[in-house]
Amino acid sequence: MAISMADIQHLRKMTGAGMMDCKNALTEAEGDFDKAIEIIRKKGQAFAAKREDREATEGCVLAATNGEYATIVAVNCETDFVAMNADFVNMTKSILDAALANKPADLDALKALTIDGRSISDVVTDRMGITGEKMELSVYEQVSAPYVIAYVHPGNKLASIVGFNKANVDEQVAKDVAMQVAAMNPVALVPEEVSEEIKQRELSIAREKAIEAGKPENLLDRIAEGALTKFYKEFTLLQQEFVKNPKQTIAQYLAASDKDLAVVAFKRFTLNAE
Repeated sequence: MAISMADIQHLRKMTGAGMMDCKNALTEAEGDFDKAIEIIRKKGQAFAAKREDREATEGCVLAATNGEYATIVAVNCETDFVAMNADFVNMTKSILDAALANKPADLDALKALTIDGRSISDVVTDRMGITGEKMELSVYEQVSAPYVIAYVHPGNKLASIVGFNKANVDEQVAKDVAMQVAAMNPVALVPEEVSEEIKQRELSIAREKAIEAGKPENLLDRIAEGALTKFYKEFTLLQQEFVKNPKQTIAQYLAASDKDLAVVAFKRFTLNAE
């Protein structure tokens, strides 16, 4: 049977698939839209199985806020060419919007949400059939606080979200802190929140360096503790030097704006090599 251009465009609008894929699916389905959609979805599932062992290190990272809730989502793909494609970015944006609207508990719950009647997991799989690349919804981070802000670095490879203890926060201050998190990659808010695993790793590295430098055995622990203190200043947010004014720590910058202002949580994710 003849397949009209209007039918092809309608199927493309429904699935996001390419014009030729839509035409072939409609031809195979003899004009039945439901069967054509199923054909396109099965193609995505086949690609997913075939490319399971491929590395997907490129992608799109987005973040946004909704009231007292902020979230980051990241969808991985294989090439930067696909990562910059408008349809891929729009798909990631639709997933972000679903997260903002529903506030799922975790990544699996996000994947189970539906967009236009399809689970997000299926939406990503369907897109694989369209592009021929492995894709994965890999990251879902969230922060809830009286005031939240999101920052997405140009290029959609890096994003951060920050929560504050008060609803009334100077917007520039909040943005500065979010950009600080993005730029300086703190591992915790304060030293007390640094995991024991990271502490022991840094102490071990410092001891090994001291031994290699020929430092006396009785000084190794003191040297290691000193190195850990330096690590805290570089990698805990409130002790970090403010990138816009290294004479201030982030704690001092916050206090200068509002003595009662505090960061209560932050999250950061990047696809860039660090």
